[in-house]
Amino acid sequence: MPEPKQISLPIEGMSCASCVGRVDRALNAIDGVEDVSVNLASETARMSVDALKRVPEIIETLRELGYPARTAKAELTIAAMSCASCVGRVDKALSAVPGVVEVNVNLASETATVVYVEGLVTTSDLVNASGAAGYPATVATAQAGDDRVARKEEEAQALAKRVTFAAILALPVFLIEMGGHVIPAVHMLIETTIGQQTSWLLQFVLTTIVLFGPGRTFYTKGFPALFRGAPDMNSLVAVGTGAAYLYSVVATFVPSVLPDTLRTVYFEAAAVIVVLILLGRFLEARAKGRTGAAIQKLLGLQARTARVMRDGESVEIEIDALVQGDIVIVRPGERIAVDGEVIEGTSRVDESMLTGEPIPAEKGAGDTVTGGTVNGAGSLQFLATRVGADTTLAQIIRMVEEAQGAKLPIQGLVDRITLWFVPAVMAIAAATVLVWLFFGPDPALTMALVAGVSVLIIACPCAMGLATPTSIMVGTGRAAEMGVLFRKGDALQLLDSVDVVALDKTGTVTEGRPALTDLVLAEGFDRSTTLSKIAAVESLSEHPVADAIVRAARGDGAPLVGAEGFQSVTGYGVRALVEGAEVLVGADRYMTREGIDISALAPEETKIASKGRTALYAAIDGRIAAVIGVADPVKPASRAAIAALHEKGLAVAMITGDKRETAEAIARETGIDHVVAGVLPDGKVAALNSLREGGKRIAFVGDGINDAPALAHADVGIAIGTGTDVAIESADVVLMSGDLRGVVNAFEVSRRTMRNIRQNLFWAFAYNVALIPVAAGVLYPAFGLLLSPILAAGAMALSSVFVLTNALRLRRIAPAMDEQRAIPAEMAAATPAPAE
Repeated sequence: MPEPKQISLPIEGMSCASCVGRVDRALNAIDGVEDVSVNLASETARMSVDALKRVPEIIETLRELGYPARTAKAELTIAAMSCASCVGRVDKALSAVPGVVEVNVNLASETATVVYVEGLVTTSDLVNASGAAGYPATVATAQAGDDRVARKEEEAQALAKRVTFAAILALPVFLIEMGGHVIPAVHMLIETTIGQQTSWLLQFVLTTIVLFGPGRTFYTKGFPALFRGAPDMNSLVAVGTGAAYLYSVVATFVPSVLPDTLRTVYFEAAAVIVVLILLGRFLEARAKGRTGAAIQKLLGLQARTARVMRDGESVEIEIDALVQGDIVIVRPGERIAVDGEVIEGTSRVDESMLTGEPIPAEKGAGDTVTGGTVNGAGSLQFLATRVGADTTLAQIIRMVEEAQGAKLPIQGLVDRITLWFVPAVMAIAAATVLVWLFFGPDPALTMALVAGVSVLIIACPCAMGLATPTSIMVGTGRAAEMGVLFRKGDALQLLDSVDVVALDKTGTVTEGRPALTDLVLAEGFDRSTTLSKIAAVESLSEHPVADAIVRAARGDGAPLVGAEGFQSVTGYGVRALVEGAEVLVGADRYMTREGIDISALAPEETKIASKGRTALYAAIDGRIAAVIGVADPVKPASRAAIAALHEKGLAVAMITGDKRETAEAIARETGIDHVVAGVLPDGKVAALNSLREGGKRIAFVGDGINDAPALAHADVGIAIGTGTDVAIESADVVLMSGDLRGVVNAFEVSRRTMRNIRQNLFWAFAYNVALIPVAAGVLYPAFGLLLSPILAAGAMALSSVFVLTNALRLRRIAPAMDEQRAIPAEMAAATPAPAE
């Protein structure tokens, strides 16, 4: 059975939560389509399909539903076409690319114009398809909407023009009608100059232009949706404003059908409602553009061109034209185009976008470089090893996009409500009209119309649809800026409910590499000479402890000398001759066996061992010379990070294969609450189950190499990345930094985002629960208050703006630990130096 494929489609025309529900149900009804997640804020639908051949059916279903997939157009220059059959072959090759909607190949101009679904097809896919058919292609122009911020800005500008035009036309209508009601002198002025009928005719003309000019989209989308039996927000606006408009038209042109008491017009309500809702959509478009700012900044890190060697010459090409195996030239100060391996030159490269480290990394032949990082003062040539969608930066962007488009479990409540919300609102509006007609005071028809229109307008479920996805987009984007990548969107919610954080020890709490921690000398021995001789012996051993001692000697600048006659005594230690002196290094039992008195340093050895470190003795020419402590040192940030987790009310456990004494020593040093020691790699899952007792939720933090089973088994698996190692399939969350500071930031983002979502949902639901009855007129019998449709429109627009503005506050989340640098460096709000 083929592996399901994940695809994401940008969708046009969704305006509220009910639109999301309809798209979701339609896609789930298609055979072979599963795991559908429709996001109103990002205007996308993500799904799993059993085969890409389903794509045309999906696109057609969306088109018939009234929510078409957004398309872009590319113009390709095609080489080697010579006849009509060539045109057919190119057409066939391009049309076969899943997601291509239309192909037009022109033999005379040797071009092909391709319309394709944004996000599903890239220009590289088109170039490769044509090339594979034997007709090399290059991109002439591409008109795509990949730049979400720019697209939203264009949309906002277009809406601004519509709002301005509509407002200019609606203002005289509002002033004439409302001014006449509020100020008697204005009413008298109108009566004595142009007259009431002329006033109504003028309002009719201006309102008609507003409704069928700037406001026509409500009717072209709302009424078809209503006739399909799937009303949406546009339907509510269309019915509400349409009713007010038609009533006014009747009162203006056929007044005889209405009693004298009912001859009034509501042109100003229809016009102003359209203006206010367009204003709300304008503000939404601007805010939605800002929700994707993090993605745009990541996209901004991608180089646009690269200088490569072709046929012995250096040429500059578009980044899409790079292929694996190209030799790329990087000049001083340039951004590295793709991932690769240095073959020539030396330089220092700023990799802070990956590691958070402010100090540039030294690069030379054999070292790897990563696309998006910035070269320093040197020049490099490297072999491109990963290009296009395979680069580290592309993986990061893909992870963030997938997390932003995720549907959290909390969204299920919204979906169940909005499934029936709009039909229910229309039923409530109809019931409101009937109640006012039968039981309302005169003029009952007028009051019924006002109440019914107010209910329709105020209940638009925009805020409901935006409440969750906007917070997810902003929260996960801000997390990415802080080096926290949510691979699975639901981890954002699950992390908020975690009770216990279980940590792997080696490489997570500790550095994962033994280091010399103690060197206590006996009387008469100096550090440099003694360390030099010990290192000479250990340099011939393959034990990790030996490697730690040799590295320490090099770091100290101790002279490295040769050793002869090396012997390894299993379970005891090693020995060799160094510059004529016999040097022994090993455990206390080795010294005892060789008759060497260790009493002078025995208390120091006990002290070192009590800290959980490996303690060894060194003897030179039969005299005890030193006691050595070797341990896997705790990462500098671990203690502070664990303290920060405690402050958030979380218990912290450590799971390790080390002996209990060593584990408990580290736990004491870092403040860990609970230790599970002596666990083999395959026993970590059982250890997690033991920590789950009592219904606790567990987050497991590991380095992603040998912790895959535990990462997958935990409620939330958090993998500490190693810069380029971001595609850790078993983890829910990937941390770009190499220590626990990112864990604290992940919890901070999760808690702040979930709190933000709850605030948004409370506002969206409370707003409708409170104001629909008010709009229907429940306050009229007691207080004589009936909500104006204009005020209803203003309140509806403000509800969506409130939700979006509240979500955008998440952009200001500060790293929970000051040392955590953001990724990438250009995106950091603050970049203090990491702990030493």
